[in-house]
Amino acid sequence: MCGVSVLAFLLLLSLCAEASVHDYREEKFAAKGNAFVVHGGSEGIYASVPNLTDAYPPPNPESFIRLERITFRRNKEFSNFSSWPIQAVLFEVEDRETIGGSAYGGQRAVCCTGDLAKLGVCAEGQVIYRPSVENPDWPQVFGVSFKIDDEVAVLPMKSIQITKTGMYNLYFIHCDTRLKELVVEGKTVWKNPSGYLPGRMAPMKIFYQFMSFAYVLLGIFWFSQYARFWREVFPLQNCITLVITLGMFEMALWYFDYAEFSESGIRPTGTTIWAVTFGTVKRTVARLVILMVSMGYGVVRPSLGGLTSKVVLLGGTFFLASEVLELVENVGAVSDLSGKAKLFLVLPAAVLDVFFILWIFTSLSATLNKLQARRMMIKLDIYRKFTNALAAAVIVSVGWICYELYFKSNDVYNEQWRNAWIIPAFWQVLSYSLLCIICILWAPSQSATRYAYRDDGSDEFDRDETTLTLIKPSPISSKDVRSVPDARPVQSSNGNSNDDLEEDKRE
Repeated sequence: MCGVSVLAFLLLLSLCAEASVHDYREEKFAAKGNAFVVHGGSEGIYASVPNLTDAYPPPNPESFIRLERITFRRNKEFSNFSSWPIQAVLFEVEDRETIGGSAYGGQRAVCCTGDLAKLGVCAEGQVIYRPSVENPDWPQVFGVSFKIDDEVAVLPMKSIQITKTGMYNLYFIHCDTRLKELVVEGKTVWKNPSGYLPGRMAPMKIFYQFMSFAYVLLGIFWFSQYARFWREVFPLQNCITLVITLGMFEMALWYFDYAEFSESGIRPTGTTIWAVTFGTVKRTVARLVILMVSMGYGVVRPSLGGLTSKVVLLGGTFFLASEVLELVENVGAVSDLSGKAKLFLVLPAAVLDVFFILWIFTSLSATLNKLQARRMMIKLDIYRKFTNALAAAVIVSVGWICYELYFKSNDVYNEQWRNAWIIPAFWQVLSYSLLCIICILWAPSQSATRYAYRDDGSDEFDRDETTLTLIKPSPISSKDVRSVPDARPVQSSNGNSNDDLEEDKRE
């Protein structure tokens, strides 16, 4: 109940979030060194594209960052003085060293101190910056001050055209310790040549368009086989059908989410929530299907027996942890900053994933042993292929996680933002590839029932709570056989008794 309440709170909170139109709603300044700072946004932006055609109406290939109605407010009791300027500082990440300075090689400061002012390198109370070597017009700095008794100061509207591709950062900074409870309101608009999508997210629109097409192709193959051999379908194939359907909806929703975001500049909260939810349901169901297959469900046993409640509990917990994590990461996401999710949200999903992997391979090992012992060679062959595919997926996943950690540790300032889309895209491709393998192994066909559970006693597995073990008859000693008073040999048509047959079997 507590988890549901937290989820509902996050959903309500996300309704206030918007997209590449960055809204500031009474954002408070935080002390950073000798400055007071509000982060206004960080986005990868491509350079404006010149219009080389005579098309009408002309395209809008301009990249820009526009500051609109940026308003600073202070309380009336702190309005009896004229303040130092509050400045908007916009810079490309490669020019970050041009912001700040130090006197005589001391500690680096953002605000100009008295010592630096005496050296004549800056004006006291203002942000220290120097022109970029590559572009003397950058960084861009705009300021406004409070006059005596003023409670509001408005920054003039500015539109800055982007002529160089890069990761741009905007900060609102002031150096006046007398400005208590100062807040900023208003909005900024960030635009790329292709639309309002931040540069880091822009490739994802094309990627999800491609993935939607890929899921459609997979769906055509699977549903055509399903329709042809619907009489031969067994429960496991119904679960695979559900995963494919969820995947098609997830990819389509993500594409529409990014497409609307790119067109309007405002991220559609409802579409994002639906995309996140469909994706989380798909990942949960996919993991449960793999776990159930590993246990032999629908292939060597008709049900999970006493394990059903444990499987459902694990699936429900994973869904809740993943849903909250994905909502925090995606709903209302504006800036091109990675790693926003808190550690306490990432850890539960990661731990549950590890638990899934351990349980899956433990169950697979037990199922393979039992199939080999019963000499069910057809099912054993398909389970070996399934195990190899899973093992390869886990090895590739571990390798990619190591690469992801390396990538993020070496990209502290998001300078590799143009390649960052590959990281989330990889997990989608890996998931899709594994689903394709499962679809090939268990595709509906005329002979598909060879891989299904048969209720003739030949596929019986013990319904143990923790492991799968074969039901083997206990050996009956010759002493026990002789002790049965009513046992009499029954003559067969060829004159051999049942005792002879049993003897032959024992030999």
